[in-house]
Amino acid sequence: MIKRDSRILIAGLEGLIGRVLADYFKREGFKGLMLVESSGVDMSDQKAVLNLFKDSRPEYCFLAHVKEGGIGANTKYPAELMYQNLIAQTNMIHCAYMSSVKRLIYFASSCVYPKDCPQPMVEEQVLTGQLEQSSQSYALAKIAGIKMCEAYNKQYGTDFLAVIPATVYGPNDRYDEEDSHVLPSLIIKFHQAKTDKKPEVAIWGTGAPRREFIYADDLANACVSLAGGDIGFKVINIGTGTDIAIRDLAELIKKIVGYEGKIVFDSSRPDGPLRKLLNNDKIRKSGWEASVPLEEGIRKAYDWYRQNTKMAAPTK
Repeated sequence: MIKRDSRILIAGLEGLIGRVLADYFKREGFKGLMLVESSGVDMSDQKAVLNLFKDSRPEYCFLAHVKEGGIGANTKYPAELMYQNLIAQTNMIHCAYMSSVKRLIYFASSCVYPKDCPQPMVEEQVLTGQLEQSSQSYALAKIAGIKMCEAYNKQYGTDFLAVIPATVYGPNDRYDEEDSHVLPSLIIKFHQAKTDKKPEVAIWGTGAPRREFIYADDLANACVSLAGGDIGFKVINIGTGTDIAIRDLAELIKKIVGYEGKIVFDSSRPDGPLRKLLNNDKIRKSGWEASVPLEEGIRKAYDWYRQNTKMAAPTK
């Protein structure tokens, strides 16, 4: 187990996972936290990153996404998603090795799996087929990070673990209708439709694809367990073992928000992969399981959105 006074570096606070980990560790009473975002340390500058490690001397390092987003962001910013994640993770992984970090946890994404991957997706299936075109640039950056961790473990004997989480959601998420992931995007759509008394809500795609979601605190709890435990694996999925069709997710969020209008699916917009369900056998064998049901987690996320987001005008 990680001790409460262990020196812990969390990089990538621009994304939800980094913010989730920082909040969780603070609430759990960890004292040796070092939080890194690109505005404070230029992670594209290897010398600056190496100085960060020399000054902070972390025992554990959590390397979250520097830039992320849903289908909209992947379509509009493929170069940024690839470049910013590639250069930051390359410098962070190398400097973690140079600084003899006890264990590094690198966050990949379920988009690293092939487009037509058998379901549920097993860790060994990475790089066994063509990637989904809409997220290819981001996926390639994430795959490079997985393979870099593997290479450093093989050549230098490091203890670097790559985790592949289901889609994370919860408080502190990025609530942007165009660029965020599907769940926060739907919360915005239904909330604003209720506020503005719109007769219908248009949703990208057919509603048929299925997605797996994990509540933020569940992911953080899993990462604490993995960081301090004897895992035996170097690439591991973190998921709930269940998924939901986007159509059903929309109906669930509609109910939670209290919107009474109509849902319209825009089939001219891309669906993405038809299914992305992670095989969670390895994480369960380590003794961990998710504890927050989807509906409960969405209610918590929506409550946070209403209380903390400026654009969430009070509903009547």
